[in-house]
Amino acid sequence: MEVITPSGRYPALKYADFRYFWIGQFISNTGTQMQIVAINWQLYVLTHSPFALGMIGLSRFIPIAVFSLLGGSFADVHNRKRIQFITQTTLAILSLALALTTIGKIINPFFIYAVTILAAITTSFDLPARQAMIPNLVEKKDLANAMSLNVIMFQVSTVAGPAIGGFVIGYLGVGTVYLFNALSFGAVITSLILIKNTGEPVIHDLGTKASISIHSILEGIRFVRSKTLIWSTMLLDFFSTFFASATVLLPVYAESILHVGPIGLGFLYSADSVGAVAAGLAIAHTGKIKKQGVVLLSAVGVFGLATILFGISSNYILSILALIILGAGDSVSTIIRNTIRQIETPDYIRGRMTSINMIFFAGGPQLGEFEAGLLASLVGTPLSVVLGGIGTLIVVGTVAYGIPTVRKYHGHNA
Repeated sequence: MEVITPSGRYPALKYADFRYFWIGQFISNTGTQMQIVAINWQLYVLTHSPFALGMIGLSRFIPIAVFSLLGGSFADVHNRKRIQFITQTTLAILSLALALTTIGKIINPFFIYAVTILAAITTSFDLPARQAMIPNLVEKKDLANAMSLNVIMFQVSTVAGPAIGGFVIGYLGVGTVYLFNALSFGAVITSLILIKNTGEPVIHDLGTKASISIHSILEGIRFVRSKTLIWSTMLLDFFSTFFASATVLLPVYAESILHVGPIGLGFLYSADSVGAVAAGLAIAHTGKIKKQGVVLLSAVGVFGLATILFGISSNYILSILALIILGAGDSVSTIIRNTIRQIETPDYIRGRMTSINMIFFAGGPQLGEFEAGLLASLVGTPLSVVLGGIGTLIVVGTVAYGIPTVRKYHGHNA
């Protein structure tokens, strides 16, 4: 994966449209990450139940599983900028509702779940449109660099968001976090106004335009099935994150195991992203990665081992270190997987590919959160996390030897 070109280490940033979009997403995702910490903390304070935390994951997964394929079809038919104007505004309204009910002291777990479900439905339409637009904002030769920068942007916001969120919860209250997130969606809306790209999907090479229909959805599924590298990395993504979804249990660790409170919780949420940013920057500066399939599998293996380390730790510093290593492994695998999928997929079907991938990359951790919460309520939180890490290692071994195409993959620039 070549990420260094004669035009500099970060050539994707020379495109004004990508820069606007990248900055807007950074601000908005920082707010979103703050809100994730706030929701999990508030729900645990209201219920003191790991199972209740796990239900957040299920509340996100079911709408995504039901609506994401439809959202992908929308992204391949309708203007992708217009879709995001609507979805970003809707998400802002939902965050504002959380803020007002929290400040008014009338919020309850049922309302949190309801807003989470509505937000997941909205995201099912937003994410395919957003991801499908990115390859149209840069030239193909700079796409790998754009994907690396996108991962770095996401992970930096995932460092900043929880850390800021922890302090805001501790000093200003949960309602202020929700209010900030509502305002942060304005950054993406502003970037969409500034972007010159029309947002219109590219028509199929044969001259036919996609439609919103069962046939269109099935076309996307058939395409993914025909690309071994795409569906196999989706499966790897799903099962590894299903087993190793320890982050939903961080409030339990902060409150009952590590005893560090909401500010310490913010740093726990940020720790994995510190590792992810470091790994992303290392990739961007290293240049071409050799034997990408082996690197991908090794990175997921590191992710699983770090999850086990975190599970057995009762020391705050060691827990932070384990999460940093976990994030580094996740970042490397994410960059390679995302680049593979975008390069292997033509624009006319990119929205549908993204929507199918959304079920896997969102469904894995969300279902994993439900599984982790349920298992933690039965066998205890540490053992639940350790078993998840072991499950991830089993998945890596199965893919490495059961799907040799992944292991032998060297990269499109090899």
